[in-house]
Amino acid sequence: MNRFHVHLNVADLDASIRFYSELFSAQPTVLKPDYAKWMLEDPRVNFAISNTGRAPGIDHLGFQVESNDDLAAIGERLNRAGGTVVPEEAAICCYAKSDKLWTEDPQGTRWETFHTKGEATTYHTGDAACATDGASCSPDIKSIKPRPDQVTSCCAPQSGCC
Repeated sequence: MNRFHVHLNVADLDASIRFYSELFSAQPTVLKPDYAKWMLEDPRVNFAISNTGRAPGIDHLGFQVESNDDLAAIGERLNRAGGTVVPEEAAICCYAKSDKLWTEDPQGTRWETFHTKGEATTYHTGDAACATDGASCSPDIKSIKPRPDQVTSCCAPQSGCC
């Protein structure tokens, strides 16, 4: 079964961890100095927060899927929805190794669909060719469609395809 995904940028990680731990009646499943994640069953959601230098608020929404077949199926739905889909294979991001598909909805909200294949020891690859600030693991969709804010990438390819 797929899991809904929400990633928020927060200004105060410790205060946010306390708030969301109380709200969810659970401690984070993953806890790092700049990141926390809850894998909740009711509702079935992967809820992540990070304090990596980006403006507080919603970073992106998405779906975590259980297989490459599920990822391909959602990719087909994204294509039919009309957005440009940016694939990102073997990404190291948010302390995980994943294959991903990225797009934006008509108002510019970024959507990440991903299949996690394992854990990673860092937030992102840290590849200077891929990032200018290392703050985000979401793609630079502005290269596909203009965005009002200047988003930089740490993990995604710099050109769209598909």
